[in-house]
Amino acid sequence: MIQLKHLYKSFDDKEVLKDINAVFENGKVNLIIGQSGSGKTVLMKNVVGLLTPTSGSIFYDERDFCSLTKKERILLRREMGMIFQNAALFDSMTVLENVMFPLNMFSDAPYEDRVKRARFCLSRVNLDDADNKFPGEISGGMQKRVAIARAIALQPKYLFCDEPNSGLDPKTSIVIDELIHGITHEDNITTLVNTHDMNSVMGIGENITFICEGRAEWQGSNVEIMDADNKKLEDFIFASDILRQVKIAHDQEKKQKQ
Repeated sequence: MIQLKHLYKSFDDKEVLKDINAVFENGKVNLIIGQSGSGKTVLMKNVVGLLTPTSGSIFYDERDFCSLTKKERILLRREMGMIFQNAALFDSMTVLENVMFPLNMFSDAPYEDRVKRARFCLSRVNLDDADNKFPGEISGGMQKRVAIARAIALQPKYLFCDEPNSGLDPKTSIVIDELIHGITHEDNITTLVNTHDMNSVMGIGENITFICEGRAEWQGSNVEIMDADNKKLEDFIFASDILRQVKIAHDQEKKQKQ
């Protein structure tokens, strides 16, 4: 579990995050959503330690990240897996070498065991036959799957995903969502996803935090979001015609049952 308490972040005189209180639950896919400029990217960067909060606390289970020593932060970061927006694979390395990269950096296991672990991770994302291919030889969706395999290579307790479906078609996005959801539950990981994808919100959003103008305006599940009494959230979620029709149909069905 990751818990944020009274988190503030300012840049010079501009206050970007304002008294954020949120809980990201273990064994669930936790989403951060909000409009561009709402502060969700800054929030994610504070949580993973790329930025330092102006004030407040970030607890990784019982550990206050803001109070840890440099050595303790390095040890905690080894418990984190990262999936970047553009996959961020090394073009000069094969798929297998990309997945082995964190193992070679941080694991003391014998080489044969590192290879075995990397191949196991690739099999979990259905890329058993891609070992010797280079990133430029595979599709964008396959690159994202390699990035997931690399992120889980060290068996992280915490998994961070920055716009994992960016640039992907809807069908491939569903595949990525299902992989993230499955791995989160199978390995009991605290997964935090920064996303604009409303299909992800409705599909795998087990615990959603809505950020608006630097504040955490709402937190709940993809089931609860349909009945959320929050005008800002409703305007954001149901901005498209398709989702607005889904909302209308849901409200009509609810009235009929009453």
